[in-house]
Amino acid sequence: MPPSKSTTTSRDGTRIALYDYGNPDAPALVCIHGYPDNGALWEPVAERLTADFHVVTYDVRGAGNSDHPRRTSAYAVTRLQDDFEAVLDHAAPGETVHLLAHDWGSIQAWQFVTDPGLQTRIASFVSISGPSLDHAGYFLRRRNRAVVRQLVHSWYIFYFHLPWLPELGWRKGWAHRTFNRLERQHPDDARSIGDYLNGMKLYRANVLPHLIRPARRSTDVPVLAVSPDADPFVTTALQTDIARWAPNLTVKVVRGGHWMPRNDPGLVADLVRQHTREVAGLEA
Repeated sequence: MPPSKSTTTSRDGTRIALYDYGNPDAPALVCIHGYPDNGALWEPVAERLTADFHVVTYDVRGAGNSDHPRRTSAYAVTRLQDDFEAVLDHAAPGETVHLLAHDWGSIQAWQFVTDPGLQTRIASFVSISGPSLDHAGYFLRRRNRAVVRQLVHSWYIFYFHLPWLPELGWRKGWAHRTFNRLERQHPDDARSIGDYLNGMKLYRANVLPHLIRPARRSTDVPVLAVSPDADPFVTTALQTDIARWAPNLTVKVVRGGHWMPRNDPGLVADLVRQHTREVAGLEA
């Protein structure tokens, strides 16, 4: 059954497109996609979870049917947090929600779950292939092989900070072929050129400020950090060596590549069910 569609408006006037998979009597699960995806990423996962959750997804600003601000500063994580709060107030007013996020969805979700004002609204967090930028800033200050290995995997971040060349690569198509080859996946027709171009502003607005001057951000929210063992972009150490920031942490290393929600939605759904049941004190 297709989701119902609506919009909400963030604090700065940006319109955010929402997709509601019904079952309003069930616990709310908000899903946040990463780059260069849009809310359609979660469709196969949501279809498997509608019996258990009131699933809500949305297009992050710059992607899909949400507004596409032109200024890079409009993509700062503080703006993304405003969007998330608008989604909560619209789709789950007054409710505590479970959170599922991937890639840049996880990066911004770490901002939310470590915000003292939002922690009481979030019952649990499943993070797939996306670290906190602030946690990453402390991680990269270490001098060991794990840091060197992650820097090698992070080549694309430096590439996205170059002028005009990344945009040219997406428009001409050779960047698509390169990234699809790394992940061994087929092109995704649900993505538009805007999803690719606008989403690079997430990197340019946030990565360097947080890595250079990381904040000490902690959370008591129960976190499940899921690390695919064949992720070509994010190493397991970066995603999971975070117990000092998230003491209520569970780590699962699973077989698969970066785009687990697309390539193995059944496993993602199972992990969410298991984690939320454990958080609730029920048998997994």
